[in-house]
Amino acid sequence: MKFNLLSAIFLSVFFMSCKDKKEPITVQEPLQTFNNKGQELIYNMVEKVGDYKTLLKKKDVVYTYTYQTPDGKTDVSTEKYLFKGELSYGAYHKHERTFPDLKGLIEQGYDGSEYWLKNNGEIITDSIRLKRVAFNRPTNFYWFAMFQKLMDPGVNYEYIGEKTIDNTSYDVVKITFQSIDDKPTDIYQVYINKETLLVDQFLFTVADFGVMEIPNLMKLEYEEIDGMLIPTKRQYKKSTWNADVSEEPWIHVTWSDIKFNNGLIISDFEK
Repeated sequence: MKFNLLSAIFLSVFFMSCKDKKEPITVQEPLQTFNNKGQELIYNMVEKVGDYKTLLKKKDVVYTYTYQTPDGKTDVSTEKYLFKGELSYGAYHKHERTFPDLKGLIEQGYDGSEYWLKNNGEIITDSIRLKRVAFNRPTNFYWFAMFQKLMDPGVNYEYIGEKTIDNTSYDVVKITFQSIDDKPTDIYQVYINKETLLVDQFLFTVADFGVMEIPNLMKLEYEEIDGMLIPTKRQYKKSTWNADVSEEPWIHVTWSDIKFNNGLIISDFEK
């Protein structure tokens, strides 16, 4: 009897102890929902190349930007971006297209509130030049983070259909943006490779310069850098909305020496 009583007491304490222990809670991520097939295709593409959260974890980037037109005119700049706040800086060591009348080093930046321009260390306040800077800085940043930003709020997606180009099958998605004050916004039409899920090419307009009727076609080549797929080689020229390019030569853009997480801070973007 003594043994049975002690056993009963032990078992009672044991079960009470187990009862007090909390079962591990499994937290399930909410299922991703989509408004349409176009949005789902863009989401899957962004997951493949790396989303904006991935960029934010890398904090910043420094790389060499080279832009060459068919006549041989070239810009070469060292680009620096801080992803939080989308701060941007460019040091143009060669600028045969951008302010070719200026000699020496050109620096331009956006510190989160102001666009600024320097030539050989001297501040330039010319409003016409600053308007060009106000186009260059966000444009260069956007091109680098374009795919990630296609998941931003205010983006509209329309699935156009399937298209085969040079024996490669694509899903085609038209992308537009919510307008502020009814101003024209850019239009993109991306061709997502059905096998790789990557955008091999896309059509785009340049609303800031009124280039809306005749788009450009951009072709891309990717490089894996620090766990992300970055379209480091680009070429573009005039096209039709059916992606039939003109006979004009290509404009070439390359990004090289890409390095993330360089310890940049806000003061690096101030004039």
